[in-house]
Amino acid sequence: MRSSLAQSTLPLLGIALLGLSLPALGQGQGPGAAKPKLYNTAKQKLLEGKQIFSFTQSTMDVAGYCEAAKHYDYTWFEMQHSTLEFRDIEKMIGACPHVAAIPMIRLPDAQEWHIQHATDIGVLGVIVPTVDDVDRAREAAKWVRYPPIARRSSGQGQAASIWGPSVPDYHRTVDENMLLVIMIETPTGVANAFDIASVPGVDVIIVGNNDLSQFSGFPQNDPRYQQMITKIYEDTTRAGKIFGQANAKYATGHPLSNVAKFFQNGPSNDGWKLPARDAGPNAPPPGER
Repeated sequence: MRSSLAQSTLPLLGIALLGLSLPALGQGQGPGAAKPKLYNTAKQKLLEGKQIFSFTQSTMDVAGYCEAAKHYDYTWFEMQHSTLEFRDIEKMIGACPHVAAIPMIRLPDAQEWHIQHATDIGVLGVIVPTVDDVDRAREAAKWVRYPPIARRSSGQGQAASIWGPSVPDYHRTVDENMLLVIMIETPTGVANAFDIASVPGVDVIIVGNNDLSQFSGFPQNDPRYQQMITKIYEDTTRAGKIFGQANAKYATGHPLSNVAKFFQNGPSNDGWKLPARDAGPNAPPPGER
């Protein structure tokens, strides 16, 4: 069962999740007006304290993507460990816009051109791997949102045509709907977790479980490995951000399951199963076990 955050953390998360000021979050609302729900439904669920799960799309398959995306909270488009091109993902997103799963991309880095391409084709979430320090986190935050918050440039991609018809003004509202997810996967990242999580514009910190084990040399059942995960969680929540883990096996049965909210893969919303060739225990792709 998907659990909820302790209520005492929700007011802080509502303000700090984006790293924005309170007036920016309340833009366009009168005194006492109820804040409208986000069209990024995955982010809205996080703000409501719910766990969210994805399926991972690593190949160009329009029909397969459009079917799987009916059943999950978000799509994890994999560009770090696949040969997917931006044009492939653009076609898949464009083929079935407004499907249930919100499109997000794990990029190989935090470069401006990668983030600009990702946002211009219509994703509402960017996942940046192997973040060791605040410089990489700041670089990601720098390009994922428009001025005056950040420095995303106004492009001519399909994003506005996908989201614009359903909202009053894509360019005015997308910053609030965007989700920046940072992966901590090394002991250096663990040491710097609080500073990384404190970067304005970072929304979610997740553990890259397999790589953290590889880089540290500690098996995932080693108490020293679990201490690192606990430190990441404590630093993330102290910074007022959302905590998660890449491996969905930690969504239940783990000491931090009740406070972990963002996972790669895991159960669908309606019991639907991925085709057998893609499935396994939580269907993690290589590298995210």
